[in-house]
Amino acid sequence: MHPRRPDGFDGLGYRGGARDEQGFGGAFPARSFSSGSDLGHWVTTPPDIPGSRNLHWGEKSPPFGVPSASTPHEVPAEEPFPGTGGGGGGGVQGQSSEQLNRFAGFGIGLASLFTENVLAHPCIVLRRQCQVNYHARHYHLTPFTVINIMYSFNKTQGPRALWKGMGSTFIVQGVTLGAEGIISEFTPLPREVSHKWSPKQIGEHLLLKSLTYIIAMPFYSASLIETVQSEIIRDNTGILECIKEGIGRVIGLGVPHSKRLLPLLSLVFPTVLHGILHYIISSIVQKFVLLILKRKTYNSHLVENTSPVQNMLDAYFPELIANFAASLCSDVILYPLETVLHRLHIQGTRTIIDNTDLGYEVLPINTQYEGMRDCINTIRQEEGVLGFYKGFGAVIIQYTLHAAVLQITKIIYSTLLQNSV
Repeated sequence: MHPRRPDGFDGLGYRGGARDEQGFGGAFPARSFSSGSDLGHWVTTPPDIPGSRNLHWGEKSPPFGVPSASTPHEVPAEEPFPGTGGGGGGGVQGQSSEQLNRFAGFGIGLASLFTENVLAHPCIVLRRQCQVNYHARHYHLTPFTVINIMYSFNKTQGPRALWKGMGSTFIVQGVTLGAEGIISEFTPLPREVSHKWSPKQIGEHLLLKSLTYIIAMPFYSASLIETVQSEIIRDNTGILECIKEGIGRVIGLGVPHSKRLLPLLSLVFPTVLHGILHYIISSIVQKFVLLILKRKTYNSHLVENTSPVQNMLDAYFPELIANFAASLCSDVILYPLETVLHRLHIQGTRTIIDNTDLGYEVLPINTQYEGMRDCINTIRQEEGVLGFYKGFGAVIIQYTLHAAVLQITKIIYSTLLQNSV
């Protein structure tokens, strides 16, 4: 189980800031500037929304524009934006660049947030329906069949069939973030791990994540039901229905379930296992990709002088690309485990899903898995190895769409920045 990137994949203590990297700004002494350049108020802080965290370096000089730590007085000569000197006209241009800087950070983060949680939601809906549909003969491993079945659902049930349960996914993210914050506030468990980490600190941090996943687990089950339940027999539930169903799942009240319903204790291990593995893989891939991009950008700054437009793009997009790669790798690697997890969560909930073979009609979920091991063995024997990858074509569409939005956003802001300098 994992929320759609609730904490920006900033795990294992890696916040993505260039000033934390040795040799990339972390070892630089405090810079001194001439009196004619008032740069003390250049620090900007964008809204802390998923996709926009740590997008600012927190200082005016470009992160890789400094040739060495021994020449701090040369930094003002490599300003990322022109016209920010001590002159009156330069001050006005500096204010304009600062406003554009804020707007760019907020806009880029908002575009990433919108793509991950709104545009990609139809892919999430169909992906989950295919994963829990053990009846299906068509596995939808390619995006072509996925697009066809999406069209059929939209034609027979309307657009709501592809965006159902979107509100509950935001609720799960909120519960996850809130639980993590409260636990870290009242316990010694660290929410983040510093670069000078120890095995004990890593263990405590992962324990915090595990407790967070356990608390959010019943609400995740309720959200899963909302996203896969067929719109044909679906009642008009409120946005807080996810919270009601989650609490009812814990105390044993609410909608009646069958005897095949697995107790929450049986779901703790697969849920925590999936969440922790997803978090670790995402964090490692994000750090690795971001390090490569920063080294590449740093080398390009040493070879030739880059434009102010490129400086701004280098400040924002490496982290977005790293987050994209981290989410993609973790989802692809853990897709079989996610299939097993969703089948265990949905079992015994009397859920009726859409027929992903035909695009119309409905099917009941009547699985009788005894646990995680039995679910794995049953899928392998009855559906084959590819049965773990049902609906994988939706993942391809989801990340293709995400990559396209990132590229379009980059082109738009490149154009805006070129017109402003």
